[in-house]
Amino acid sequence: MEILYLLVPLAVLFVFIAVAAFIFSVRSGQYEDLEGPGHRILMDDDDPLIPKYGEERKAKRSARLQEKR
Repeated sequence: MEILYLLVPLAVLFVFIAVAAFIFSVRSGQYEDLEGPGHRILMDDDDPLIPKYGEERKAKRSARLQEKR
């Protein structure tokens, strides 16, 4: 029975921490756009966002060759 003197305040502390974390996440905008990432993954992008390694390497090499001349 004496363990309740420890467990009840610990439970109240954990609830307080959970509520504080939830309030912080709401204020920082974590729940503003719940559907956007789901729609974004379905959109088809034809343009590659990351340039190919070979093209970038060729551009750097040609720039170095022009500097040497």
